[in-house]
Amino acid sequence: MTALQISSVLIVDDSLVQRSHALAICRELGIEKLHEAGNGREALALLTAVSPKPGLVIVDLEMPTMDGPEFLVKLQELGFDIPVIVASSREQALIDTVREMGGVLGLHVLAAVQKPLQVDVLRQALQNAQSRETRRSSQRTELNIDAAALSDALDRGEIFVHYQPKADIRTGIVRGVEALARWKHPTLGMVPPDQFIPLAERSQLIHRLTIDVMNQSMLQNSAWRARGLHLPVAINLSPVLLERSDLALEIASLQQCHGLTPDQIVIEITESSLVTRVGTALSVLAQLRLRGFGLSIDDYGTGFSSMQQLARIPFTELKIDRSFVRGAPERESLQVILRSAIEMANRLGLVTVAEGVESLQEWRMLQEFGCTLGQGWLIAKPMAGDDLIGWMKQYRVQVGQLRA
Repeated sequence: MTALQISSVLIVDDSLVQRSHALAICRELGIEKLHEAGNGREALALLTAVSPKPGLVIVDLEMPTMDGPEFLVKLQELGFDIPVIVASSREQALIDTVREMGGVLGLHVLAAVQKPLQVDVLRQALQNAQSRETRRSSQRTELNIDAAALSDALDRGEIFVHYQPKADIRTGIVRGVEALARWKHPTLGMVPPDQFIPLAERSQLIHRLTIDVMNQSMLQNSAWRARGLHLPVAINLSPVLLERSDLALEIASLQQCHGLTPDQIVIEITESSLVTRVGTALSVLAQLRLRGFGLSIDDYGTGFSSMQQLARIPFTELKIDRSFVRGAPERESLQVILRSAIEMANRLGLVTVAEGVESLQEWRMLQEFGCTLGQGWLIAKPMAGDDLIGWMKQYRVQVGQLRA
């Protein structure tokens, strides 16, 4: 069995030679039940007829009768929830476009590669898919939560903070952490942030939630400093709050209350979010920067006004969205975009942080491009504040392999 426990595969390719090659690779990986089709129409007929359905489809792009892109659209329309690998002899840019198309359609595209298919490529695609599938599985269920439940959670102290380290790309040394809100409901268990944070924004609880997270994060920072650990903490700020003209003073008061210096706090603002009172928002950000707080543009590259944001806001840090890091070593177009963003930020004197670093290959690429910091599962998962010092002692063993 492979990493995804795939027991059967459908190969869709009009070339008998390429189909035979792909079938041989599947057998080498221990997949014995194999189906084949010469074009998309034949493949759809086979999928309709066989039971159980194949656990994986490997599809070519250029085929008669029904090509690869049309086949993928039909897969989505007919409700076939089967992982897909795209393999073609066409240029990589076109293959990557089809991969993006599949993702937009909601298909699970494991990889998009040039032919001939390689055994290591197929094995790695299945392994990566398994690890990411496991991480997402706990976040898929929509939980029945409302504003009242969130308000009660804040009252009862159910919202807590975990911290994910950010490490120097050149040396691997930890240079800071990002504070991430977590909610453990007494009956529902862990509520994903992508469910309760939008709820907080809709229900006008986002200010209360943010101040609670800031207070916990600054308290933890003070505790670390007392033990000789000096790490800046990055805290996410909803753009909704930038319309509060007194926000900078409120954050500064919290910082002073906990005995911290402003340079120990980095405020992260999501680049893709918009505010209606732009003047007030710019005033708040200018006040925060004047007081010495770091300002980070989060999820850079996912919004519609990246250059404008950088030109008019005094950011000190640029966080590159994980979508430009994941898979970049295999995709030249992503490498060009990633390198350009890092070079631009370096020329502007900004710290660059790459999100979602999961492999040593991605880490080495970021070293080559001159990125400042990396954050992701290659370094560590988010963890409780009390666990960080113990983790750092163990992490020293790993640092050696990360150095440039």
